[in-house]
Order: sequence, then C-alpha cells, then structure tokens
Amino acid sequence: MKQVPARPEPPRVDRRVLRTRGALRDALLELMVERGWDGVDIQSLCTRANIGRSTFYLHYPNKEELLKGSLGDLRAALRAQAPPSAAEPSGQLAFVGGLIEHVHQQQHVFRAMLGRRSGHFVQDRFRELLVDLVAEERPAGARRAWQAQATVNYLAGALFQLLTWWLAASRPQRPHEIEALFHALSRPILQMSASA
Repeated sequence: MKQVPARPEPPRVDRRVLRTRGALRDALLELMVERGWDGVDIQSLCTRANIGRSTFYLHYPNKEELLKGSLGDLRAALRAQAPPSAAEPSGQLAFVGGLIEHVHQQQHVFRAMLGRRSGHFVQDRFRELLVDLVAEERPAGARRAWQAQATVNYLAGALFQLLTWWLAASRPQRPHEIEALFHALSRPILQMSASA
C-alpha cells in the first residue's frame, strides 16, 4: 500500500516576533492619534514600544512598511470574520459590516488615519486596502476588465468617503445603519456591473 505523504506543518511564528510587531503596531496607532502621521518617527515608535532601533529594523525598514503591515493585519482579520452577511445574502462585500464595526470601536484611531493630520500616504494606503477588499468580492460576470476595475474603485471610493463623513459627523447613526445604507447604495452598482 502506498503511503500518503504527510502535510507539512505551517511554519510556527515566534511569539517574541508577534509581541514585538504587536507593540510596534500599538505604538504607531497611539502616536498617530497623538501627533498625526508626520509627527511619528522611528525613535518615538521604539520608545513607545520599549524596543531598540536595531530591533525595529529587524522587522520593518521604515514606518511606512509598519503601517502597511498594520493594515495587512486588519485585512486578514476582516477576511477571517466576514461570513456572508444577512443584509447581503450573496456574500458580496461581506467584509463591510466588520470594517464599520471596527471603525466604530476604534474611532479615535480612524479619525487620525482618515483626517487631515494623517497625510496622503496613510489615506492612500487605506484606500488601497478598501480596493483590495472590494476586488476580492467583485461581482463575476463583468464582460470587460476595465468595467470591473472601475466598479471596484468606485465602490471602494464610496466606502472611503462614507466612513470619512461618518467619522467627521456627530455620528448619531449606529454601525448597522451605515452598513445597511452602504449595501443599499451599492446594490444597483453591483447589479449593473454584473450585467454589463
């Protein structure tokens, strides 16, 4: 009888690496709230995270890559917790509810990320995250690639603007109301894109 090869185990991540990266991520978010993006430097990140500069550079070449890594962690968390939504039975844009709830819970951080003090780099990286998330769930069936890309960017831009408005407003709306509104506004776009 032929023996089936065992599946290789996934590589184990060193707990110290996870702790260090978590401390740096937390330091970045705290400092962005306090100082804005331009006020964050490597030394302040290291001081806040209680690590040395050489340790920082073992993990990230600069603060921009640290931000990208932090947004990558957010993306992975949203993907992991995005079951098909009751509001959207097809499962399209299922990440939106989790994102809006996360923005609501971490509103001070997102105000710093999406507000004027954040700078274009932070806003551009957040927009890229939204484009990637929407693209993963873009409707199948668009005949032309440019139309599918246009739809993805349109929906990501609309979500970005809706979140920015919601954070700047007095926010009497609850997260589920914002999610329902976004899905209601997006549904015709998704239907049109699928039939284009």
